[in-house]
Amino acid sequence: MRVALAFLLSLPAIVPAADPVEVKVMVVTMFERGADTGDEPGEFQNWVEREKLATVHAMPHGYRDLRTDGRGLYAMVTGVGTAKAAGSVMAVGLDPRLDLRKTYWLVAGIAGVDAADASLGSAAWAEWVADGDLAHEIDAREIPKDWKTGMIPLRRTRPYETPLRPNTEGEIYRVNPALQEWAYQLTKGVKLQDTPEMQTRRALYKGYPNAQRPPFVLKGDTMSSMTFWHGKLLNEWANDWMRYYSGGKANYVTTAMEDTGTLQSLTFLAKAGKVDLNRVMILRTASNYDMQTPGQTATESLAATKVGHYSAYLPSLDAAHRVGSVVVHELVRDWNRYRGQLPVYTGK
Repeated sequence: MRVALAFLLSLPAIVPAADPVEVKVMVVTMFERGADTGDEPGEFQNWVEREKLATVHAMPHGYRDLRTDGRGLYAMVTGVGTAKAAGSVMAVGLDPRLDLRKTYWLVAGIAGVDAADASLGSAAWAEWVADGDLAHEIDAREIPKDWKTGMIPLRRTRPYETPLRPNTEGEIYRVNPALQEWAYQLTKGVKLQDTPEMQTRRALYKGYPNAQRPPFVLKGDTMSSMTFWHGKLLNEWANDWMRYYSGGKANYVTTAMEDTGTLQSLTFLAKAGKVDLNRVMILRTASNYDMQTPGQTATESLAATKVGHYSAYLPSLDAAHRVGSVVVHELVRDWNRYRGQLPVYTGK
């Protein structure tokens, strides 16, 4: 008996695991150029500095450590591209320290924009997110003359072949349209930054009235692809691709690289009861146009398009926080209400 008791007393004390922290809002950004604070910003830094996310939540199994204000607001960086986004979101979703069952997810990042729909510095709330990579492709030099594109829907033999497959494999996602509408109505009057450089740039897009407007908040859908594509013809493809996969319901406005990866992981996590897909919002802000100006070639336009040197780079980063934070602050302010009840725009 004494030997057994001595053995038990020699064992290390078992410390009960702390209860997981309930996360109210998870802001999902995609890249940061350097440190979290104090240098040239990426998508993460404005959130860290302006929301005072002073506490680091270590993520050795993820792309980058999370930041939190200690009161339920968290922000993360996924890394660039759908693959990193999927891995990073899954890592966060399976973190036993976090309770994400009631969490609102706000994807807030910069993007290219369709000149037919919006201008530099504008902010678009998406309902539909299409994937530009899951496809068959024929080299442009071998496209049949009666085809509009060499991109072919997965498991089809011609561009935009109908009927659309009933069971797609991640080519299209739809977020909660009622939540998108609420977020848009809450933020549509937000004044966005404008600069002389942006004004000069947008004046070149003659024949595109929306491209020449000062920056504004709108509703518009987004394309995700690992390839940074550019040009008028690929812009036409993106519009057609979005319409095809949404059954004509979506309007392509912005192009980015991560959101289908993020949504794929959130879909898996929702099946496991870890997250609520009805609480996901996608906000993309326009750092550059996705096509050349009239009279310019696509190659000339792409050559002048350098990441970090877009004419609306800093204003688009500001817009992502300026618009997104309105939604975040409202959710956190009235958390007792929004924890159990999704916000809905009532028309008032």
